[in-house]
Amino acid sequence: MTEPIISVKELFHQYGDFTAVDGISFEVSEGEIFSFLGPNGAGKSTAINVLITLLPLQQGSATVAGFDVVKDPEQVRESIGIVFQDVTLDRDMTCREILEFHGNLYKMPNAERKDRIEELLALVQLENKQDTRTKNLSGGMKRRLEIARGLMTRPKVLFLDEPTIGLDPQTRLRMWEYIKAVNREGTTIFLTTHYMDEADHLSDRISIIDKGQIIATGTPSELKNTLGEDLIYLETSDGDGTRKILSGMEMVKHITQKPTGIVAMLNGDGTKILPMIIEALSREGIRVSTVNLKKPSMDDVFVHYTGRELRDEGAEKPSMAVTRAGRR
Repeated sequence: MTEPIISVKELFHQYGDFTAVDGISFEVSEGEIFSFLGPNGAGKSTAINVLITLLPLQQGSATVAGFDVVKDPEQVRESIGIVFQDVTLDRDMTCREILEFHGNLYKMPNAERKDRIEELLALVQLENKQDTRTKNLSGGMKRRLEIARGLMTRPKVLFLDEPTIGLDPQTRLRMWEYIKAVNREGTTIFLTTHYMDEADHLSDRISIIDKGQIIATGTPSELKNTLGEDLIYLETSDGDGTRKILSGMEMVKHITQKPTGIVAMLNGDGTKILPMIIEALSREGIRVSTVNLKKPSMDDVFVHYTGRELRDEGAEKPSMAVTRAGRR
């Protein structure tokens, strides 16, 4: 059996009295796109910063590409690429100069460095912008350049911390294609995001992380299938009566009360079950004002496991090391 390229056991990290990461354990297989999905403040960035050796490991253990983050930090850094949540490009350097500088920093031979720059500029479609200063690039171009920089040394693992935050929907879709292209070349991707559709579209596996803990892990299909085949959203004239009727129906797997209505998870084909539900409500004199039948989404999965909608909840408290790193 192949060893995981990332292995984390009982990772714990505090900032003063605030627990950012609360004893999480997980593994990432070589060649997969693995995502942490959760709101700001959930512990995603803290976990990544421990894995890339920007934060010290306080409790637990972690290895990346076979190297221990405490015993072999240099080897870990040589094995990874990083795209931070905040843009970290020198505004007055051109795209080519950014990549040249990074290659020189890692002592890449001249010929290899030149070939790699040409290859990466083509990959992220910045050949026509290679002599443009980064301050004159759009937000999407800057993110693409940061991905290219992260790939300069052919890392085994590329860490992407909220890579599409702040981008418009069209640019986000293009960025997803770049990320998938990088993965097809054999690079393992570790992604953090609070975008449901991003995690669903890109990931081979997802860990939902909330309040410093991993609360569910699986493929997007596995996570959605835990909710049942279909979901029905109902607004009726009698919420309590509706809930009582649904609770007594064998084909209803789970019921969630929302402020305006009820969501019922179904064990079976919703197109066949919905008429039965409407008929049962009608027999009790309960009027249905709104009904919506759909397949489970990652939004529904998050609500199911956390009991609330995913929302920004305040950023994790950064260490000085991370703050300085983000400004370089």
